[in-house]
Amino acid sequence: MYEPPVYLWILTIAGPVAIAAWACIALYAGAIGAGLERRRAVLITGAAVVVFGGWFIATAVIAGRGWYDTRSDQVPWLAVAVVGYLGTLLALSRVPMVARALHAPGMAARLVLPHSFRVAGVFFLLYMALGHLPALFALPAGLGDIATGIAAPFVARRLRHGTAGRAAIWFNVYGIIDVVTSLTIGTLLGFGIPDITPSIAPINELPLAIVTTANVPLMVALNLSCLFVLARASRSAPAAPSMAGALTSSGAAPRAVR
Repeated sequence: MYEPPVYLWILTIAGPVAIAAWACIALYAGAIGAGLERRRAVLITGAAVVVFGGWFIATAVIAGRGWYDTRSDQVPWLAVAVVGYLGTLLALSRVPMVARALHAPGMAARLVLPHSFRVAGVFFLLYMALGHLPALFALPAGLGDIATGIAAPFVARRLRHGTAGRAAIWFNVYGIIDVVTSLTIGTLLGFGIPDITPSIAPINELPLAIVTTANVPLMVALNLSCLFVLARASRSAPAAPSMAGALTSSGAAPRAVR
């Protein structure tokens, strides 16, 4: 069984926990901003804590039993866990109260802020430095997370001021591409394509398995939810100007007072 140093355990777990906690805070603020009663906002937040925390515990138990071990003659349970949890999160986002909270005013910025904690992805570089992960995986995974974490507060700030423009879209698209790239490389290396040393085996065990199966799906769900919010906002934005134009063209615009 793989046993990283204690400080790596702490750093590896701290990032995912912080992202999940901030996502819960974002949901609560969104529910209040959407006009839901405080009781319902607390209910949504509590449900999110149960879902996030419950899966953290469940996937830790699974990893501890070695069920995520990737072999060519076995079902790739790590991939099944990632896809299954992501699908669950996206399905839960369609629950009416949750959907209302996700589309509250200012929610796009709230969905971006949890990504700030992706700077904790520096642990990938530390694993590589200790010779526990191959550079082919650790470098894109670590540097991609660090870049996303640094950019997140600036994108969120621009969203709050209404000046983000396409930057917010590209930020979320990049966040998804970064995760997909890391997962693809990790999967290929897990099946020995190519066969390099050190192996990618630690991502199938604690504590890295929690990052892969719990943190990665949550980050993608946040990215996708933010893109949906931005798309909806862009569709509704032209409504006011078009109405003003219709009034002007019909001659219904008020005359200036002299």
